Amino acid sequence: MSRRLLALAALCIAAVSTAQTPPARPTPKPPAMAASAGAAASAPAPAASGVPNRLERVEVSGGPTANSRRRNSTASKIVIEREDLDRYGDTVLGDVLRRLPGVTIGGRAGRGGDIRMRGLGSGFTQILVDGERAPAGFAVEDLPPDQVERIEIYRAPTAETGARAIAGTINIILREPLQKSNHEVRVTLGQDRGEPQADFSWTRNLKWGGPNGDDVAGALSTNGGVHRRFNNIDSHNRVTDTDTGDVTDDIAQIGTSMGRSANLNGNARLRWKYSDTLSFNIAPFFALSQNKGSSQNIAEGFTTGLDPLTNQPVTSDYLRDVHGNSDGHMHNVRVNLSASYRPQVGETWDIRVGRGSFKNVSNSERRETKTANGATSERVQDDHNSATEDQTTLSGKWSLKTAQEHQWVTGLETERSDRLQLRDTTVNGAVIPGLVKFGNTLGSSNQRFATYTQDEWSPTKQWSVYAGIRYERIETRADAAGTLPETRNVSQVTSPLFHLLWKPEALPKDQVRLSLTRSYRSPNLNDLVARPSINSTYPEGPNRQTDADRAGNPDLKPELATGVDLSLEHWLPTGGIVSGSAFVRDIKSLIRSQVLLENVSWDTSPRWVSRPRNMEGARTMGFEFEVKARLDELWEEAPPELQLMLLRFNVALFKSEVKGIPGSNNRLDQQPKGSLNVGIDHRWKALGLNFGSGFNFNYVPASRVQQTEALRREETARRQFDAYLSWASGAVRDGINWRLSMANLFPRDASVSTEGIDVANHRLTESWSNNKTFRVISLRADLRF
Repeated sequence: MSRRLLALAALCIAAVSTAQTPPARPTPKPPAMAASAGAAASAPAPAASGVPNRLERVEVSGGPTANSRRRNSTASKIVIEREDLDRYGDTVLGDVLRRLPGVTIGGRAGRGGDIRMRGLGSGFTQILVDGERAPAGFAVEDLPPDQVERIEIYRAPTAETGARAIAGTINIILREPLQKSNHEVRVTLGQDRGEPQADFSWTRNLKWGGPNGDDVAGALSTNGGVHRRFNNIDSHNRVTDTDTGDVTDDIAQIGTSMGRSANLNGNARLRWKYSDTLSFNIAPFFALSQNKGSSQNIAEGFTTGLDPLTNQPVTSDYLRDVHGNSDGHMHNVRVNLSASYRPQVGETWDIRVGRGSFKNVSNSERRETKTANGATSERVQDDHNSATEDQTTLSGKWSLKTAQEHQWVTGLETERSDRLQLRDTTVNGAVIPGLVKFGNTLGSSNQRFATYTQDEWSPTKQWSVYAGIRYERIETRADAAGTLPETRNVSQVTSPLFHLLWKPEALPKDQVRLSLTRSYRSPNLNDLVARPSINSTYPEGPNRQTDADRAGNPDLKPELATGVDLSLEHWLPTGGIVSGSAFVRDIKSLIRSQVLLENVSWDTSPRWVSRPRNMEGARTMGFEFEVKARLDELWEEAPPELQLMLLRFNVALFKSEVKGIPGSNNRLDQQPKGSLNVGIDHRWKALGLNFGSGFNFNYVPASRVQQTEALRREETARRQFDAYLSWASGAVRDGINWRLSMANLFPRDASVSTEGIDVANHRLTESWSNNKTFRVISLRADLRF
């Protein structure tokens, strides 16, 4: 598949050199000018009278649509605007993205989770907020859709957005000023397995000053919510002697957990127009949350151990009763200040400075009563964790649009963050002796510098060419209060980037895109620092391969990926699209966690420990197909009442291969084989009715991943059916829009299993868990005034 893509890429590049430049074309009128001319042509002549003509003030406003942003971009991207964000009444941003081609979500169905483009998460997908890397502690799944204006998804990296995007980039644009109203209020009430959920949001449009009352303009948006969520605990562990086939350990764990959370988020965007050439912007953001949780589970079965007197294996009944409680709170505050100077038409200087602070504090208590060999023991583990981080960013950008259809952009970015982590773990009131050497304080700093330049050139109506290069240097330092040697890691990457857009003259509705890029993923702090995290299921003594401790590796190198993307788009008359895209990524120095048996300092017994290590590399490739169109675009003879029905269909297929791991399932971690979405949306106006409805079916097939030669992970298929019903009451402007949303309408359990083989000790360890999912129903009221 990659050879065919490379061959087609060569043909497209060769076509550039032979393309003929057409004669100079007249400059089109701006949309506002064209609209004014049309209005003047159609306006009736004033009646002859002695009363002087009175000219009324008319404002014509407009902007690029999602389709135009996508169609005119040289780099391949998808744009989601407010209409798509509102359609299903989602309270979690991940559920909006899940319906797009090639995007999958972790976590339980109906509740959002980590976002994965092309099936790849864990740093492969770059997340931006207003064009900048997400601030410390930011979680996309915690950002409500009500605070988002639009989302731009880039399938391949650009110099301006950054090259830490092996799978792609998701750029989240926060709310902008309302166009037709001053206030927008939303209230949502719902239930998740009978547990109450409540959300609210308020957006305020702001304008004042100057002759037109808009020298200062902006929007203020705030959102809050209270949620309760129930989860089941259902897991099983079994150990089998591979020589005899006898089961030596078999323990089942059953229980429940309940989580309670409250959150408040807000952001504002204010612009001060100082003059026609200079403007200033301020964009504050805050997020506050508080969480509490409780759990109870009982583990029961039998286990085999060595008798200390006879040194012979002895099998005994096993019973463990565990109660847990946790609480935590988080705050994230950030403000960005920027200035934009336009000395002449087509030239812009931008400078931005940002300052942010993040703090997360959590406490947990685990009370365990264990009975084995007729003896009962109690164990109480208390954990206190806190993380504080301060971040400062500074960036500058110069852009120039020339008469020769060039769009130059050159910029610099700097960032520094300082982080302090505190962790105290005690068992029965005493510190674990083996953890003393690692200390309970970890200070770290991260410095990033990047510079880039890019040019987007449209030599003809049929061709657009993008060429850019980006250099980025990241230095990470960590010091565990003098108890461990300082960790220092430096990543330096230069990324050349090329994009090509071809619009065949004979096929004006079709487009071909080609991208040749280099992207990378740098190791994060938790991957670098060697401090261990002890598995809570087996906190002392021998643990199992499927329940390993975790530790870092300070010698990690960044992953480097060379990529080819090719896509074909066919645009339908009223904005529908049929597109297909293929990609290949060759990854070097792949970072992957490997589980090995080690003699450790924190326990007298050898422990299985998972550490990230650089492997030889991997290759991933895939294909994505999308249809999004009105019914009358696909079926000319559609009944009138169904002509405006919107049809959505997309399917994605993924394949990957990790070098050095044998077998047919040596895939990248947690990457599924693909995804499928089918949806219909329609506004019903027949028989005097005026309401909207729609549904979406999402399917992710089962996956099996050979993580190492001895460890395998399997995940069952994921199916989710969502539906909504919307209607309005009252006047068009001052009425209330209602939306009834049903997520995960037909719940299905999801299962995850792991299997590890310990060749030296002749043991097969199996672990599996069954996670229930639940129907989520909510009713939202939306009022604008």
